[in-house]
Amino acid sequence: MFLELPPDALNTLGESTAEIGGEAFRAIASDPSLLVTGVILIIGAILIFYFIKKIVVNSILGFVAWILFMVFVGVDPVLTIPSLVVSVIFGLAGVGVLLVLKFFGVI
Repeated sequence: MFLELPPDALNTLGESTAEIGGEAFRAIASDPSLLVTGVILIIGAILIFYFIKKIVVNSILGFVAWILFMVFVGVDPVLTIPSLVVSVIFGLAGVGVLLVLKFFGVI
């Protein structure tokens, strides 16, 4: 029922597999460009996650500030959808610009 293998077959298979893997590892390990590329990719991923996190937090704060000014302060911008887009894209600075423009009567 079971496959009968010669006693030395698994050892030979393991040795040849280890030999092929060792050659591949030596080829990769001796190439410093792979190390540099790997480090650059890791640094790039960290920077992207850092900036995306800041952008998302800024957008959420801008949206919350826009809602607070609309509901509690009673600021009613003429163009509601564009002001929402500005506040979400630019965050708290966008809300500040909208309030200054509203103060001077531009919007």
